[in-house]
Amino acid sequence: MAVLLLLVGVLCLGQAATAAGKAATAADLAALAAADAARGLAEGDPCQVAADLAARHGATLTTCKVLGAWADTVQVEVTVRTGLPWPAHGLARAGPPPER
Repeated sequence: MAVLLLLVGVLCLGQAATAAGKAATAADLAALAAADAARGLAEGDPCQVAADLAARHGATLTTCKVLGAWADTVQVEVTVRTGLPWPAHGLARAGPPPER
């Protein structure tokens, strides 16, 4: 019985790690695409572009902020549903480096 519980625990950890990686990847790609739209390198509203790209990667856009003096930086947060009781979250920022 203890071995079975240990196996279930390991499987849950594996699923959580996979979901976290998926959320991080979706957030990175969504932020990059949205930053391109914010700078005019791609067409569309930056947050809508981010939401569309996140959805294509199985994630849901939860927050999107266009930042910076030139509105050329985007910060996004995405959520990925898992088979576990809690979702996985990813947070990413794309744009020029912050000024010091």
